[in-house]
Amino acid sequence: MTNNDIFRRIRYTFDLKESSIVKIFALADIEVTQAQVTDWLRKDEDEALVKMKDVELAAFLNGFISHKRGKREGEQPAPEKNLNNNMVFQKLRIALNLKADDILRIFELAGFNLSSHELSAFFRKPSHKNYRECKDQVLRNFLMGLQCQSRPGQDEGQA
Repeated sequence: MTNNDIFRRIRYTFDLKESSIVKIFALADIEVTQAQVTDWLRKDEDEALVKMKDVELAAFLNGFISHKRGKREGEQPAPEKNLNNNMVFQKLRIALNLKADDILRIFELAGFNLSSHELSAFFRKPSHKNYRECKDQVLRNFLMGLQCQSRPGQDEGQA
């Protein structure tokens, strides 16, 4: 999945307006314009699409955590320069304050079965022997399940 695809799916799932997205970036102490947000949200076929960098998606996700849970005191965490699916998954889990059972239910909504052992492997440190890389299919199903939970009855093709 591309950063833009993840960004578009989160925006759709939580019905975030472009002005809200600018404010979410501001919570991470990052300044972006509404025009930048518009360019990131364009469809893949659109020639005006601007590819979102890892650091930009990380900044958005850090701001999303603050948006959902409240801004923490002091200096905000610096956005990661390199982002992988495991990190995106972890940041969404934190932002939405999800426990393992909640996440498994979200996967069920998307028709994707996962055991709690498989799930915990995604949140381990990469150096841990039971660490497992979160593939695009897993992240895509998680985002689809979130969409089903947040926007029941909506057409899946909107993301």
